[in-house]
Amino acid sequence: MSKRVNRVAEQMKKELGDIIIQKVKDPRIGFVTVTDVEVTGDLQNATVFISVLGSEEEKEATLKGLDKARGFIRTEIGRRIRLRKVPEIEFAFDESIEYGNRIQTLLTQVNEEE
Repeated sequence: MSKRVNRVAEQMKKELGDIIIQKVKDPRIGFVTVTDVEVTGDLQNATVFISVLGSEEEKEATLKGLDKARGFIRTEIGRRIRLRKVPEIEFAFDESIEYGNRIQTLLTQVNEEE
């Protein structure tokens, strides 16, 4: 990836965290953390990886709330980051934190059995 794509991704990650916490007022959106943003080389699409604390129902509700606010979020990104065309945003869950927690639990169980 080019330096420009990486810079745009990092700036979007920073701004998205701020926008979701401060500007989006949807009650379905719980405690959300933006863990990563992947932007395509042509800066047309961005996949935003999020981590949500809560049950599966709360996670799904949060994802629906973010999808509903996608246009507003994209407009805010456009105001904060000067780009000719703001990337289309897609939200996805970041499963790496849950995976890491599962590995930690299994390691703890193995150590307790010894």
